[in-house]
Amino acid sequence: MTKQERAARTRGDLIRSAAIIFKQHGFASTTLSDICRHAGVSSGALHFHFDNKSAVAQAIELSAVHALRRTTLAAQRDTKNALQAIADVSHALARLLLQDDVVRAGYQLNCEIGRHTEVNLSDEWYRCVQRLLDRAGREGLLAPNIAQRAVVTTIVAATTGLERLGRLNEDWLSRYTLTSFWQLMLPRLVTPETLGSLAAAGTPSLDTLVPVAPLAPSGVAPSSPGPPEPGVRDPSPR
Repeated sequence: MTKQERAARTRGDLIRSAAIIFKQHGFASTTLSDICRHAGVSSGALHFHFDNKSAVAQAIELSAVHALRRTTLAAQRDTKNALQAIADVSHALARLLLQDDVVRAGYQLNCEIGRHTEVNLSDEWYRCVQRLLDRAGREGLLAPNIAQRAVVTTIVAATTGLERLGRLNEDWLSRYTLTSFWQLMLPRLVTPETLGSLAAAGTPSLDTLVPVAPLAPSGVAPSSPGPPEPGVRDPSPR
């Protein structure tokens, strides 16, 4: 392993360790010593990569931004339908929040009271939904007289609320919950001709966007409120 590769590995270990500690104890209560101890590196190694605790937190937030952008680009590549892409990205983001400590900590850090940061994950998500909904409008997928700005606000507010609720109960981030939301929304947004081509439960590309994580060592998977209701299209492989 080259010196550059070792440095990149150390930086990644620090970000992942910091994400776990921040997620458990919050930004204010976490110290740089806590991060070094969890990552198994010296204080000097940490300061080689980061000037202070705020710089570590910002690296985590930026990692969450990049994860959202990668997921959005992949969803647009895998489906030609812009509305389906929005639903797929919301499902993929929920799965990331359940499985990826860095993404989850990034969202948690981004709205901690008293922290100043140049990263705004809510705005990033708003722009993502807005771009895709604008594309859906240009493609003639939306029902007549749809107020697109109100729709964007509703989708962003609802999904952001699920992220907040999911910090206390992961069921709020389950596929069932997102499917129920899209079952309610999609019939109000699209023409009858378009509705039949949409999957509220997401498309098979979800498993490409964010592969299902293996079970924890205990063998206990996150619980869910129950299976999708009858009639929900669930394209996941059996």
